[in-house]
Amino acid sequence: MNLVLQGPDASPDNLARIAALAAPARIVELGERAIRCEGVDYSLELKQAVELAAHTQRMDATFIEAGRRLKDFGLVAMDMDSTLITIECIDEIADMQGLKPQVAEITEAAMRGELDFSDSLKRRVALLEGLDAGALGRVYDERLQISMGGEAMLDAVKAAGLKTLLVSGGFTFFTERLQKRLGLDVVHANVLEIVDGKLTGRVVGGIVDAEEKKRTVERVCAELGISAKQAIVMGDGANDLKMMGVAGLSVAFRAKPVVYQQASVALNFSGLDGLLNILAE
Repeated sequence: MNLVLQGPDASPDNLARIAALAAPARIVELGERAIRCEGVDYSLELKQAVELAAHTQRMDATFIEAGRRLKDFGLVAMDMDSTLITIECIDEIADMQGLKPQVAEITEAAMRGELDFSDSLKRRVALLEGLDAGALGRVYDERLQISMGGEAMLDAVKAAGLKTLLVSGGFTFFTERLQKRLGLDVVHANVLEIVDGKLTGRVVGGIVDAEEKKRTVERVCAELGISAKQAIVMGDGANDLKMMGVAGLSVAFRAKPVVYQQASVALNFSGLDGLLNILAE
């Protein structure tokens, strides 16, 4: 196995100290704040010890099979809210209605897997009834930011020939704008109903829940002529688990515990571009 150690605050001393726990056959520098330890004799005990030590230094420790590279994949599929972008759009829309605490509480419970996603989305959207649709533009312009390393990650995966998919339980208002802004190949999300310039509190058509996210990843892979095992899927919430489960590599980004525990790899401190070190040549 290889062990990739990285973090925005990683120092050479701390990297070396944690690497020593793994007793690697050799160490490859991946940049100022990242190294790859090769020829590691993997065990669950070692994984737990290294991850604990790394966490205390705000570093990510990723064990991965030797030889896995970005070029082995054909698609990067991403969740939107709290993954590709830093916010939960529906919470920020609700803030325009003075209802952010109530909506955010439901969002958090749904992302932890404590509530059915479809039901929770309907409940949250219903609270937005009567809100001027201009609030959506304000959220996009004033509050939406790309997560750390997101643009660098996308530039690299596109340069490597991979296609990109943004699949979200959020809303097309945001995914379509991000598609144009970031040059994404495919986007899929929920449609908010707007009548006479106001939100009706309803979603048009089917809801993009966990099952629909999985189906979308599988459909896009089929259209590309690749297996779902050639997809990298990145997410943070319980509704991402099904699509992460069919992927060849699942990446938990700033994820809820239920997701962190089931993902192939996790980025708790590094940006989205931490993926590039994990799959570096």
